[in-house]
Amino acid sequence: MPSPLDALGLDLPVLAAPMAGGPTTVALVAAAARAGSLGFLAGGYKTPSGLAEEIAAVRAEGLAFGVNLFAPNPVPVDREAFARYARSLADDARAVGLDPATLGATVVEDDDHWAAKIALLLDAPVPVVSFTFGLPEARVVAALRAAGTVVVQTVTSPAEARTAAEAGVDMLAVQASAAGGHSGTLTPRLIPEPIPLAELLGRVRHAVTLPLIGAGGVATPDAVTEALDAGAAAVAVGTVLLRSDEAGTSAPYRAALADPARQETVVTRAFTGRPARALRNAFTDGHTAEAPSGYPALHHLTSPLRRAAAAAGDPEHINLWAGTGHTHATDEPAAHILTRLSQAR
Repeated sequence: MPSPLDALGLDLPVLAAPMAGGPTTVALVAAAARAGSLGFLAGGYKTPSGLAEEIAAVRAEGLAFGVNLFAPNPVPVDREAFARYARSLADDARAVGLDPATLGATVVEDDDHWAAKIALLLDAPVPVVSFTFGLPEARVVAALRAAGTVVVQTVTSPAEARTAAEAGVDMLAVQASAAGGHSGTLTPRLIPEPIPLAELLGRVRHAVTLPLIGAGGVATPDAVTEALDAGAAAVAVGTVLLRSDEAGTSAPYRAALADPARQETVVTRAFTGRPARALRNAFTDGHTAEAPSGYPALHHLTSPLRRAAAAAGDPEHINLWAGTGHTHATDEPAAHILTRLSQAR
């Protein structure tokens, strides 16, 4: 089936996935476009004005690009569990120079400026919009499509794929559990099954007829080939771009990715209350077992701690999001990485 992305004239089947929280930059999205790929601005955690500035910057260069948003799918946190978890972070707070009493003073459960960001994308449409965490209402999908935007939904199972197809989206980003960072699962109280990407693509292809983008653990040309052979129209990569010249990845995060002693990744709720894959560190070891479900409450709880750790160059208390292919992340221009991955056999 032809992909809606074909109209963008892409030369490479490997796209630059959105990575919220800093790694995705305007420079990274622009570099992907100049290489013949497509990059996605990471709208998650940004203010509407901040996202508008990034969109304007890429648009001014006349480049194709996409925007990713976190669609609301809140996981309300149990207040007693939240308070217990906040207290358990006292030693971690002290380790990065914070007063433990400042953590968890309030419970923040917001929607990441959802309505304002949708209004922004309808007022000044962009080529592609992708959604993760939740599924937008069908009326939102229809409005974006009517504005000329290709709508992509992240799914992690055939059941989610069917639900997204019923909502009217154009494409699906099929994310395997090997992916770094947050799982896009629509049922975040459950951790998705560890199904290999090629197998998951096959299952989704039997469930829906929409074009697919494969994601999760794709870090080599052979992995790209396998996903394309399994029916993906393109693949999206994130972890392998974290050390690229254009990425906004922090210094301790980059160093951790390059550290041969850090081989293991774990799926944890410890940082945000949603399941996410990260390199093991002291924080995941100390808190994965006890962290409650609760997004975005836990995200806001641990954000000050993570910011302080990053500023202090401390990799043991930051979210080192990484997929299972993290050892293939390299320190070079993003265009080189995307082009090399596209050289499928």
